[in-house]
Amino acid sequence: MKDLTRGSIVGHILQMSPPIMAGMVTIMICQLVDLYFVSGLGDPAVAGVAAAGNAGFLVNALMQVLGVGTVALMAHAVGRKDRGDANLIFNQSVVLSVLFGLLTLAMGAALSRPYMRSVAADQATIEAGTTYLLWFMPALALEFAMQVLASALRATGIVRPAMFVRVLAVAINIALAPVLISGWGTGYALGVAGAGLASSIAVAVGVLILLAHFRRAERYVAFNPAQWRPQPRHLKRILNVGLPAGGEFAMMFIFMAVVYYVLSDFGAAAQAGFGIGQRVLGLIHMPALAVALAAGPIAGQNVGAGNGARVRDTFVKTALITTAVMIAFMIPAQLKPELLLAGFSNDQETMAIAYLFLRIISLNMVAQGLIFTCSSMFQGLGNTKPVLLSSATRVFTYSLPAIWLSTRPGFRMEYVWYLSIAATTLQAVLSLWLLRREFGKRLGVPKVKSAEQASSEPVAPLAREPA
Repeated sequence: MKDLTRGSIVGHILQMSPPIMAGMVTIMICQLVDLYFVSGLGDPAVAGVAAAGNAGFLVNALMQVLGVGTVALMAHAVGRKDRGDANLIFNQSVVLSVLFGLLTLAMGAALSRPYMRSVAADQATIEAGTTYLLWFMPALALEFAMQVLASALRATGIVRPAMFVRVLAVAINIALAPVLISGWGTGYALGVAGAGLASSIAVAVGVLILLAHFRRAERYVAFNPAQWRPQPRHLKRILNVGLPAGGEFAMMFIFMAVVYYVLSDFGAAAQAGFGIGQRVLGLIHMPALAVALAAGPIAGQNVGAGNGARVRDTFVKTALITTAVMIAFMIPAQLKPELLLAGFSNDQETMAIAYLFLRIISLNMVAQGLIFTCSSMFQGLGNTKPVLLSSATRVFTYSLPAIWLSTRPGFRMEYVWYLSIAATTLQAVLSLWLLRREFGKRLGVPKVKSAEQASSEPVAPLAREPA
């Protein structure tokens, strides 16, 4: 366990964010590798896999319920030095991970085809997306266990073991993708089904390794079968924090579904170009998101310790870092988007759409970085309802105008991206205002010398994190 209530805030962020980023980047690279090999199957396959991947936002919503609730409540317990409560929250989260995993498998079997019919541009895209989803659902179901284990470690300031497991799982996925999708070495190509199967095998291996780590090396929290009986009071604590954060991802699902819907009239090439551009954009968002995620446990432990000045300082420093990182990535996205998108499709129309998307939508990267920061701070505070409010505002200020514009004569797909910039900027402004209000309610009025007093306190040496 690492004590995040002492020491340099920037130091903690810089120590924790690279492993977090490495884990997320490897996941995104895995998705891009899938798209790369699937692209050889044609635009319907690319559009189908990309649209099917959007369904992952719904599952990610449930994962956020678990992840955010676990991190926030365990971080508060760690800050209070209440190991018993941290262990109880961990084991109750394990119970929820099993329930959510089973629910995901049932939803995938029943709803994959109806979902693809609602968003795809043609029958070939429907078939490709449905096939991919059915083979990919086991990976999503197993991700709940991975999420709980990684979140428990992150709440205690430990991020490297989960990162190593993620990297290994992605390496397995990347190795399997060409074999299963294109039939390398076997001569038996599974196509889009192979992309889903590769992911499912890789996640299964990752979960087994992380379980072994917990049983062998983790000491602060541990599996306790006596605490696996569902306890409504503690499940409610997890859900009260996690559900609004999960609702944020559900809002993103609606947002993305609207994009696919309004692009459907432009054909599979438009949806494929958007899918490729969106994946690459997600990849270049990863460094700023990793910084924001590192700030959550820092804020959470200091909330538990009653150190309001340090919570505020965490926000300011995190916002400055995420802004600088987003500007650094926005420049190449504006000047040379083709360098970031090279190699994902041989179709000129598809790539022209991807270039246009990335050049326009990258203008909102600073606003998106501030949204990441605010969301993480709300998680640390243990109140994620404002996050859901700001996300819902973005969805409704985007979706209704986008659908209306798509029915007007002369509608162009660029309107979708410009409207997204406006909605994202509005969300960033609202998030900052809501966070300022929450600080006032939870932390009180800041004292002028509080930061100086905090910096003058003796600093304990940083705990070493186990490999």
